[in-house]
Amino acid sequence: MRISLIQKIMGLFLILYSVTLIPPIYISLLYQDGELVHFLLSIGLTLLAGMVLWLPVRNFRTNIQNRDGFIIVAMFWVVLGLLSALPFLFGTHLSITDAFFESVSAFTTTGATIFTGLDTLPQSILFYRQQLQWFGGMGVIVLAIAILPMLGIGGMQLYRAETPGPFKDEKIAPRITHCARSFWLIYTVMTLACAAAYWLAGMSLFDALAHSLSTISTGGFSTHDASLAYFNSPAIELIAVVFMILGGTNFGIHYYVLLRGRPLMYWRDIEVRIYLILIGLFSLLVAAELFRTHYHNDFISALRFSLFQTVSVITTTGYVTEDFSSWPDFTPSLLFLVSFIGGCAGSTAGGIKVIRFIIMFKQSGRDLTELVHPAMEKPIKIAGRVLPERIIDAVWGYFSLYVASFAAIMLLLMADGMDQVTAFSSVATSINNFGPGLGEVTANFKSITTESKWVLAFAMLLGRLEIFTLLVIFTPSFWRK
Repeated sequence: MRISLIQKIMGLFLILYSVTLIPPIYISLLYQDGELVHFLLSIGLTLLAGMVLWLPVRNFRTNIQNRDGFIIVAMFWVVLGLLSALPFLFGTHLSITDAFFESVSAFTTTGATIFTGLDTLPQSILFYRQQLQWFGGMGVIVLAIAILPMLGIGGMQLYRAETPGPFKDEKIAPRITHCARSFWLIYTVMTLACAAAYWLAGMSLFDALAHSLSTISTGGFSTHDASLAYFNSPAIELIAVVFMILGGTNFGIHYYVLLRGRPLMYWRDIEVRIYLILIGLFSLLVAAELFRTHYHNDFISALRFSLFQTVSVITTTGYVTEDFSSWPDFTPSLLFLVSFIGGCAGSTAGGIKVIRFIIMFKQSGRDLTELVHPAMEKPIKIAGRVLPERIIDAVWGYFSLYVASFAAIMLLLMADGMDQVTAFSSVATSINNFGPGLGEVTANFKSITTESKWVLAFAMLLGRLEIFTLLVIFTPSFWRK
């Protein structure tokens, strides 16, 4: 581990990140909402921190190694969470804990919030929350990877540490910078298309742009307390469904479809195919239950609300058009379990990811077959390719760490006085980067203790960085030379 290299890259990242505070400054000037000084102070402190880190080691040059990549990514998300909290700290007078919780929730696209009374908050603060989710969705690190080679710094180790999913070594293009730039091009075009669709469907220009940022990023923050229920529009809900599904789809598949002209890849890819089938099955199941219990008296209405909420949950976006925690019988529990599945690997969605469940299902089937036929050797295949055993082991290792982390964090929250339902849903919504909870945190997380907020902020980072990236730096072997 080279301290000078880490310091240089962290400084560069913070200098680059300070530029992203310019749009909220423009919004503040446009609406004259009184937040201009707070954003100028925030951008100044962020830029200063970056310069203090970068200037002393600006001439240091060497290649990034794996350990450097893990340290940089973990440190960057924590430091960025602290610096991104500044506008909340200065402008809305939140405590340090609440401001950090809100910024981490935004950057990890979790969508759990401290705020109440969103409709009365300054427009620049509202836009800033949405923007944080947008940058966090694709990953600020991936954006920086597209720029770092111009500064003489490689980025493959950062890409491996940052990107979600079990196939971190695979690239869709020979150069990692081309991958990052292609993903960000697709991400930006989809965001603009979503904003245009929302605007044409009746949103104001501000709301359309703000919600497009949190829809494609599957973040779920809204500019209104009622979320998308505020608009009560089937057209807006349908647009949200389409773009949430796109946000939860592997951007590598988007690359092949949109930039290589292979539209059938959406169906040929097993993960995307299972992802779409699950959305259809769970939507029909929830709609049938809402109709059977007369929560909605016609099946079309039941299907409208169940489709929206199912997509919102499986993509871990967290938008709501109804309070699904009050839905009848098993539907709230079912939807929370669906959030564990999550979207596709290589997407902006959280959760365990569909491909991991596919691999675990295939592995379980192979184990059952080998019980009956012990001499049989049956390889596991994905898309016609034999899956290396190291990937299967990594998937099971991830799942084991996920379960252990979930249990440990839940017990910590219960030891802090939280009831079981609230603790379970709080951990689930945080580690899956989902947003809404049950029990005490159904509406927001304002009332929970300071200690619980820090624990849940850690859970959000754990889920966003796919557990290994964060936990590996706590192992003794990581620090051995």
